[in-house]
Amino acid sequence: MEETKNDREENAIVLDFLPHGYASETGNLKTPIAQALGEDHLSILELIPKKDVFLQPHQRVYIGEGKRDEIHHIKGKIDAERLTSTAAKELKHAIETLVESNQERFVQFFNTAQPLSMRMHQLELLPGLGKKHMWEVLNERRGKPFVDFSDLKNRVKLLPDPKTVVVKRILSEIQGKEKYRIFAK
Repeated sequence: MEETKNDREENAIVLDFLPHGYASETGNLKTPIAQALGEDHLSILELIPKKDVFLQPHQRVYIGEGKRDEIHHIKGKIDAERLTSTAAKELKHAIETLVESNQERFVQFFNTAQPLSMRMHQLELLPGLGKKHMWEVLNERRGKPFVDFSDLKNRVKLLPDPKTVVVKRILSEIQGKEKYRIFAK
């Protein structure tokens, strides 16, 4: 499958920075590397920083097509199993920050989710949401779209915290535990 411009990430959040490369690498010329979470497609990436650049966890870095200040190039996508222990611990926090700062993007899912089949709806793919919650969300959004997570929580009674639900789903998708992908590409 060929990557298009729309598949590329513009920005990423650093999860871990290894100034001396991976411990498992052999030889004297170990390459500094950063593990990061792409903001748009929520993909896990390995980034090669420019010479003498030191990155911090949760630092936002530009990785798009234009001039990059901190990143020399993107080494590629990696699976969640290849994350360092530090990056694995920081992943949930990075996702929470991303969901919080892009609420409208994730609330839009609740406003536009569609049936997958005659028996299954996209909303039911979220952890803790069953048919009862699904129908409440569908009935409430008919009147007017949800504005943010608090609006969603106020209008749909007994709904689990929407932000937490979205974070759990994204984490599960990144870890490869889900058949259907809603948020992570």
